[in-house]
Amino acid sequence: MATVVFAPGFMQHGDAWAPVADRVRERYPTICLDFRSHSFEARLAEIGAATEPGDALVGYSMGGRLALHQALRHPGSLGALVLAGAGAGIEDEKEREARAGDDEELAAWMERATIDEVVDRWQSQPVFATQSPDLVESQRAGRLAHGPRWLAVLLRSAGQGAVTPVWDRLSDLGDLPLLAVAGALDERYAAQAARLAELAPRGQARTIRGAGHAAHLERPREFAGLLLEFLDEHLGQGVVVDRDA
Repeated sequence: MATVVFAPGFMQHGDAWAPVADRVRERYPTICLDFRSHSFEARLAEIGAATEPGDALVGYSMGGRLALHQALRHPGSLGALVLAGAGAGIEDEKEREARAGDDEELAAWMERATIDEVVDRWQSQPVFATQSPDLVESQRAGRLAHGPRWLAVLLRSAGQGAVTPVWDRLSDLGDLPLLAVAGALDERYAAQAARLAELAPRGQARTIRGAGHAAHLERPREFAGLLLEFLDEHLGQGVVVDRDA
C-alpha cells in the first residue's frame, strides 16, 4: 500500500502534521518528515529517500514548494501530490529580487538574534492572524527547537526569493494527480491553488472555509477529509485500521 509522506513548512518539525496524519493513518501508512538538512537540494534528497514509487507526497508552504520541485524532477515516482498553502514561485523578476533582498535582511538578522527573538518575530506576521492564540502557542515549542543560524541558511537557499518559479513546467507533471489546498481566508494562495489546478494536467483545487494559510492546522478535520477523499480516488481505497487489534 502507498505511504503518505508529509513535509513540514519553514520552522516546523514533522509533528506539525500530526493533527492530519493521525486521521490519515487510520487508512494509510504515514511518515511525517523531520528534515535534518538546511539547504534546498539536501531537503529534496531527504524527500527522495523517504518516498517510494507510488507514494503520496504532501507538503505545506516551504515544504509544498519542495514537494512540487521533487515531483517535477521525478514525476513518475509518486502516486499523488498535495500542496497546502504553496505556489509555484514568484514569476516577476523584480518582485523575486525584492523578496530575495527581504529574505537576506531577515537571514542576517537571524544570525545575530536569539531563537526566542526569531520565533517572536515570525509569529507576529499577518499570516498568523487567522490562527487562535492557543494554536500559535502550541507550535512555539517546535519553533524554539531550531537554531537561528541554520534557519538563516535555509532561508537563503529555499526561500521564495531563492527558488526558481516553475509555473511554466507544471505540464511536466503528466499523469500525476495534484491537489492544491488553501484556506479560503488566504486569498493569495487560494488564487495560486486555482492556478496550479488549471496548469497541471491532472490538477484540482479545494479551499477550506474559515481557514487561513495553515489550513491543515486551523481546520485539521476538514483538511484530512479532503485529503482522504483525494487519496482514495487516486491511490485506491485505504485499509481501515482497527485500533483495538
